[in-house]
Amino acid sequence: MPSSMPPEKWRAQCPDFGSADSELSVAWWSTALLAAAFQDSLESLEDFDLEQSQGNESSAHQLFFSLDYQHVQVPFEITLWIMLASLAKIGFHLFEKLPSVVPESCLLIFVGLIMGGIIYGLNDKSPPVMDSDIFFLYLLPPIVLDAGYFMPSRPFFENIGTILLYAVVGTIWNVFGIGFSLYGICQVETFQLHDISLLHNLWFSSLIAAVDPVAVLSVFEEIHVNEKLHILVFGESLLNDAVTVVLYKLFRSYAEMPSIKMADVFAGIGKFFVVGIGGVLVGLLFGMIAAFTTRFTKNILVIEPLFVFLYSYLSYLTAEMLHLSGIVAIIACAMGMKRYVEANISLKSHTTIKYFMKMWSSVSDTLIFIFLGVSTIGDNHEWSWPYICFTVVFCLLWRALGVLVLTFIINRSHMNTVTSKDQFIIAYGGLRGAICFSLVFLLPNLPRKKLFIAATTVVILFTVFIQGMTIRPLVNLLAVTRKQESAPTVGEQIHIRFLDHLLAGIEDISGHWGQYYWKD
Repeated sequence: MPSSMPPEKWRAQCPDFGSADSELSVAWWSTALLAAAFQDSLESLEDFDLEQSQGNESSAHQLFFSLDYQHVQVPFEITLWIMLASLAKIGFHLFEKLPSVVPESCLLIFVGLIMGGIIYGLNDKSPPVMDSDIFFLYLLPPIVLDAGYFMPSRPFFENIGTILLYAVVGTIWNVFGIGFSLYGICQVETFQLHDISLLHNLWFSSLIAAVDPVAVLSVFEEIHVNEKLHILVFGESLLNDAVTVVLYKLFRSYAEMPSIKMADVFAGIGKFFVVGIGGVLVGLLFGMIAAFTTRFTKNILVIEPLFVFLYSYLSYLTAEMLHLSGIVAIIACAMGMKRYVEANISLKSHTTIKYFMKMWSSVSDTLIFIFLGVSTIGDNHEWSWPYICFTVVFCLLWRALGVLVLTFIINRSHMNTVTSKDQFIIAYGGLRGAICFSLVFLLPNLPRKKLFIAATTVVILFTVFIQGMTIRPLVNLLAVTRKQESAPTVGEQIHIRFLDHLLAGIEDISGHWGQYYWKD
């Protein structure tokens, strides 16, 4: 029965339609309605299938020639950036004399500057700025993990007091010295900087005073200075992260307060110890768990390296989640678990950890300096000659004074003193990098935020290019003791171990708990 048949024809075919006592008519009428509805559904479904097949056929022809860039945009661009950075490093090392004159970090920043200029010229807008979360959560941890895992523990703990003095007291010295000096410059009416308050200057100095571990590691690994000098500069740059972050957040909270009380000052002082000690405890906890876990991986060797990276990264994330120092946590985790993990894992797993960690660290280091150059180009700068120039001068001046004063105190209580040549290299090697660059973009919309960004950019470029390029000739000119490349022989190792135990016993008998006692 066609679905388009009018009701009059249905009534004609059903003469008893409408009769209340006719059950046959009702049944016939219901059947007719169901048949009509079913036929309409079939016809609609056939039309829909025909249109869909035609649409699929046409879309198939379109997809064959289409380009879905949005689907792969993020991983595709990340891969291209890594490829560009790797090719730049290959080209850099093709010239034999160039690496001996220009540090690799300078070249990568220069490549980033070129790429940023191209992006700015094509789009007529500022290139994308390196996101602070991407830097602190993804790029920085591999570099610090590599440094902590392969850090020579003996010279580090032998100089732990000196490192802590430089990292904590030295950083506080630089922050307040630079902050108060810049505030004094702002009081000069000729410079027209009177709108920058003392608190904002201290806030800015808390981020610009931090010695960057990425920049220091990149430069000092190329010049091969002696082990003690390297560990002093690099150890300071790692541990002053806790002081920098605490001061940065402290001044930020002070800026949001209507008034600052004495209790707030004491709370800020107490937070130093909480951030540093808390980061160490978190790192040691995850290091112990990693060492314990690798005891049961003999039958599944393929996942042994995975635990090293997972527990280290978890220590960093946990510390950041608890507002502790993530860098201190990952260093403590790496140094705490290394000896026990290497005793539990196989030789192949050890090789995998070593080369994957080096590769991961190298890629992160390369991307940081590339994006540092890219982010420099843009319209987010405000230029003020007096403020920017005096920032560079005060950074150099207060660091040099701090190193001289603190080293004078250290040499009076140590037999193994820091020489005047080493003091000069320590003061000159205070390089700034991506940490302060990321922190300055985290500043809220202050009236002079663009001026702070411009000053930070100039300080980074000055320290990385000028100081980074001239530190190697200065090391050669001053005849600074270089690192011994040859590994100690078995006899030397036995002799060193014997003296360590002997001196630890002497300290124990005399009741003096020195470094040998704790080392033993």
